[in-house]
Amino acid sequence: MKKIKTFSLFLFIAGLSQSCGNAYKLELSSPKTIKVNEKLAISVSEKNNKPIDSVVYFIDGKRLNDHTSVDIATSKLGKHAISATVFFGNEQKKLTNTIYYLADHLAEIYTYEIINTYPHDPKAFTQGLEYHDGYLYETTGQNGESSLRKVEIETGKVLQKIDLDEKYFGEGMTIYQDKIYMLTWQSKIGFVFDLTTFDKIKEFSYNESIQGWGLAHNGEKLIKSDGTERLWFLNPETLEEEGFIEVYAHNGKVTMLNELEYINDQIFANKWQTNSILIINPKNGAVEGIVDLKGLQEKSGQTGDDYILNGIAYDAENDRLFVTGKDWNKLYEIKLSKKQ
Repeated sequence: MKKIKTFSLFLFIAGLSQSCGNAYKLELSSPKTIKVNEKLAISVSEKNNKPIDSVVYFIDGKRLNDHTSVDIATSKLGKHAISATVFFGNEQKKLTNTIYYLADHLAEIYTYEIINTYPHDPKAFTQGLEYHDGYLYETTGQNGESSLRKVEIETGKVLQKIDLDEKYFGEGMTIYQDKIYMLTWQSKIGFVFDLTTFDKIKEFSYNESIQGWGLAHNGEKLIKSDGTERLWFLNPETLEEEGFIEVYAHNGKVTMLNELEYINDQIFANKWQTNSILIINPKNGAVEGIVDLKGLQEKSGQTGDDYILNGIAYDAENDRLFVTGKDWNKLYEIKLSKKQ
């Protein structure tokens, strides 16, 4: 049986009614955080026990039928708006508050086994990585060094390459319907290239997302990270941001989400300045798994936070997972297993 969780987070607002010469003092009570396997209860009261005629409750603008036991099990995680319209006498007042939904379970921990090791350009500051038709496609960063390239896996040889203007810091990329979509970091601009020729087809601007970090797709939408807890879903034709999820664990939000890959209906995300990958539920944003890739950075001849793991590619046909990092001299094919 699910618990009903309620404790007080008070918001006092002086009402507009001046009945008997005294203002109403209303309070909206709700939890500050709640796990999605718990039932939510919210309420409004008048601090001086003055009469309230009626109250209408809302979450994210949607009216609630029962405010005493709200089922949030299928809701997206993260920030939600609670509001109540209170009616008293001939007056009404709207109260607002914020609540955060958390994951209801701990993430599974994964370890890895190295299956194969391949050469990687040690001067490639990797930002995006994708497998397509037997080759790796890679984007690199740093102003004056940013590029898009096609790479032979077995040798690490760069077969095709274009450089970005030095004013751009290249970021993540993905391939969708014979087009390469690539982000820049702080310029709030992305590019679309022809997969075969690398000719630029068009540019696009970011809307609400803050920056450009990682990029992937789920077969219908592009998925974009911007350095916050949000993962944005973009229309691949218009490049408009059409929605987002917020990534949360059982104890709070997870930020610094970087390079992305969509694998078996889950989002794999590098977390910046760590040698780990998060496995994220694309429907609600819950962190389902954490892949500990400790040791690979040292094997690749790098140390320091600037040269951590960044780059995830998946060969779905042969079930091969590839990872690398910024200026690493190796690319790894790895196999994951749950930690016992």
